[in-house]
Amino acid sequence: MSWTDDTARDALRRLFDAAVRAADPRAILAGHLPAPPAGRVVVVGAGKSAAVMAAAVEAAWPEVALSGLVITRYGHAVPTRRIAVVEASHPVPDAAGEAAAARVLAAVQGLGPEDLVLALISGGGSALMALPAAGLTLADKQAVNRALLASGATIQEMNCVRRHLSAIKGGRLAAAAAPARLLTLAISDVPGDDPAVIASGPTVPDPSTFAEARAIVAHYGIDLPPAVAAHLEAAAGETPKPGDACFDRATFRLIAAPQRALEAAAAEARALGLTPLLLGDALEGEASVLGTVLAGIARSVRAHGHPLPAPAVLLSGGETTVTLRPGQRSGRGGRNLEALLGFTLAAAGAPGLWALMGDTDGIDGSEDNAGAIATPDTLARAAAAGLDARALLASHDSHGLFSPLGDTIVTGPTLTNVNDFRAILIA
Repeated sequence: MSWTDDTARDALRRLFDAAVRAADPRAILAGHLPAPPAGRVVVVGAGKSAAVMAAAVEAAWPEVALSGLVITRYGHAVPTRRIAVVEASHPVPDAAGEAAAARVLAAVQGLGPEDLVLALISGGGSALMALPAAGLTLADKQAVNRALLASGATIQEMNCVRRHLSAIKGGRLAAAAAPARLLTLAISDVPGDDPAVIASGPTVPDPSTFAEARAIVAHYGIDLPPAVAAHLEAAAGETPKPGDACFDRATFRLIAAPQRALEAAAAEARALGLTPLLLGDALEGEASVLGTVLAGIARSVRAHGHPLPAPAVLLSGGETTVTLRPGQRSGRGGRNLEALLGFTLAAAGAPGLWALMGDTDGIDGSEDNAGAIATPDTLARAAAAGLDARALLASHDSHGLFSPLGDTIVTGPTLTNVNDFRAILIA
């Protein structure tokens, strides 16, 4: 194939769409359900995919008497008939999420051994299912969430802290559901697919401790509300650990994950005549720095045919971070646009390089776009439009570059979430 700007853009979008399709609950969830149980079935859950997962359960079990509720992000609800859907705020929790989390916890209590709790868990669930531990308030959790998001902490570190400030996460939902059978169907959005990190692990054992949560807070210099600091210091009511009896009848099944999405994109790349190189589904670190590193690999492929010859595509996933300096006010744009701007500056207009970076949930940060595409002439077009790419990166305003150029990708909510997707096409 002759790679032009149009064909490269189309190919990158096809790769992104293939990754998203591989994680669509409507296509994959039913195959993970057991035979309908004899007792009651209570469906609960939280995450950006929770509503569409609930709809998939209803479609697969049309004759089963289902009850319960799931919590999803505003704008991510889909119609359901038997399972209630509540929308709440993400990434900073709100009162709707707090109230819904209390309803989720109440829904699983008082069940018997013949009953089944079906927990539908996906990325975003940690913020959406925000039920503060005793003695803490929603305002406390909101303050901590904002501080964590700006600190540069990894998702594993953030969720360790969140688990120890919650009345429902870190295995506490499982403890409330016992002695009922518990089946968790999960979509991973975290590097490593650790069940304890996905939505802060409400239905699985938590190996972390209060001491670890305190160490994370100290490492990043996070200023805690007094009640939160006292709660972490008291370390009362540790989360359920591996081996706890509350997990004796609990099963966890991962139905979609970043690696599977990358493999689907790789298959699509081969169909397009591109040789794919999967760099990993768990790349982390500062977004713009990762973009710089990926540009260096792409330029090596273009110039030297290493680590593979062109035409090729570099595929990666994971979750990067964007660190704000104390008191710094961020511009617009999520971590994927920031990584893409780092790539663009490091690629420096090299010919034959195109890149797409986006979030598989369809929303990068707080904007309305999933991500964007960078082309060999992005910097030239930006300069012609009077845009200073380096200044925009310094102010964390990557949206201010890609949006005026018309290069953002707007999908709307995809109703799934297997985290960041990055594809670099080398002609």
